Amino acid sequence: MGERQESGPLTNRKRRSTVSGGRVSLKGNSKSGGNGTSENGHSHGGSKKANDEKTTHGTTRSGKEKGRSDEGYERLSCHKLQESLLSSASGYSNYRGILNWCVVMLVLSNARLFLENLIKYGILVDPIQIVSLFLKDPYSWPAPCLVFASNIFALFALCIEKRLAVGSFSEKVGLMLHAMNLTTILCFPVAVVWFVSSMTPVGGVFALSIYTVLFLKLYSYKDVNKWCREIRQAKARTLSRSLSYPVVDKANGEVLQAQVTYPGNLTHRDLYYFIFAPTLCYELNFPRSPRIRKRFLLRRLFEMLFFMQLLIGLIQQWMVPTIQNSMKPFKDMDFSRIIERLLKLAVPNHLIWLIFFYWFFHSTMNFVAELMQFGDREFYRDWWNSETVTYFWQNWNIPVHKWCIRHFYKPILKKGVNKWTAQTAVFFASAFFHEYLVSVPLKMFRLWAFMGMMAQIPLAWLVGRFLTGNYGNAAVWISLIIGQPVAILMYFHDYYVLNYEESQVAEVA
Repeated sequence: MGERQESGPLTNRKRRSTVSGGRVSLKGNSKSGGNGTSENGHSHGGSKKANDEKTTHGTTRSGKEKGRSDEGYERLSCHKLQESLLSSASGYSNYRGILNWCVVMLVLSNARLFLENLIKYGILVDPIQIVSLFLKDPYSWPAPCLVFASNIFALFALCIEKRLAVGSFSEKVGLMLHAMNLTTILCFPVAVVWFVSSMTPVGGVFALSIYTVLFLKLYSYKDVNKWCREIRQAKARTLSRSLSYPVVDKANGEVLQAQVTYPGNLTHRDLYYFIFAPTLCYELNFPRSPRIRKRFLLRRLFEMLFFMQLLIGLIQQWMVPTIQNSMKPFKDMDFSRIIERLLKLAVPNHLIWLIFFYWFFHSTMNFVAELMQFGDREFYRDWWNSETVTYFWQNWNIPVHKWCIRHFYKPILKKGVNKWTAQTAVFFASAFFHEYLVSVPLKMFRLWAFMGMMAQIPLAWLVGRFLTGNYGNAAVWISLIIGQPVAILMYFHDYYVLNYEESQVAEVA
């Protein structure tokens, strides 16, 4: 009776373990269970240990059998529900290999064009010719003198602001003086470029670009100081200390950073820091980097020198011959040849434009910012991903975009003008300055640049309404690749007709 009572629970325990172990271990357990009850019916510890070993052994064997069954299933089935990689539903996005392929094809195709250009025209790169583009007469330097004269307008703006800060005259008088100063900044270089015969087109573009930047900077300088006076007047009764001296923040007795407040900012040092800083929007306290990184500075300097030489070489070797060979189709009005010349010019022009973008917005502006410890380095955003024309113009030139939003777009909206009209006004102002920088140095007014900028308004509407995603991005790229060569050919044709054909006719007569 005692053996039966002891063997019963033990047999049941073993059977429960063999159920988890599998069919193979069930047989072994039944044998060992009988032996265990007859030899050592009172030893529960030894039978438990043997039971665990057999369970492990059974589990291993069952895993092997399961692996064999899975392997057999894989032999029978090799398909599963999935999308092709190039389908949008697959979610696949690693196209690095295709991008590398595109780069290789681009390099090979342009290498062929460059080799063809060398075989046809020879080496046309001439560094001495670059100097002649800036200086027609080695003893007359009108463009550098014109740039140096711009200091007069900056100092006059500072003088006006100092007088306004102490209340020497009213805001209306100050506004009138600023308007006269800003208008003179735009008109004075036009008169010099137009009437000084030794001024070259390239020198004129350089001088007018400097004056345009100065105009935008001094306009921002005027606005910010005016806003400071309005804030000072609003808080005049609540201030407990003078705003005429810098405020110094302290933490644990240590100076952190001096914060300049109005009118302590009205100094020559502050004004000229702003003039040379890579921004168009004035602030009393610009974000500053803690130190100058010399390696970073040298890399940017090397990039500036290298890409400058590359730009000059590509223009002389690739663009100039293509533009010169485009004159005959324009004279004959051979539209098929004109389109062929246009497409042939599109490749080098776009490549030069991309190199110029990197040279100016990344290398040059980062070099100046690092040298001046200017902290805000957002000079551009991801315009290459633009799916609309509006997004491109908002992100490819951040300093100009910030100025337009801060000093032109928002003030117009505050006056009750709707957004569409304000956006049109911004494009109109941009079109004016594009035409200003092209027509004045060439001494002819054809409005091609103006019309090209104003054409961005209907183009932006069409792309935004009918094209989205990759199609919109492709439309933006096409407008950049094709639009610029059209304007270049138009201006060069008109400039050639006015300056060379007329002189040839005069010589024959």
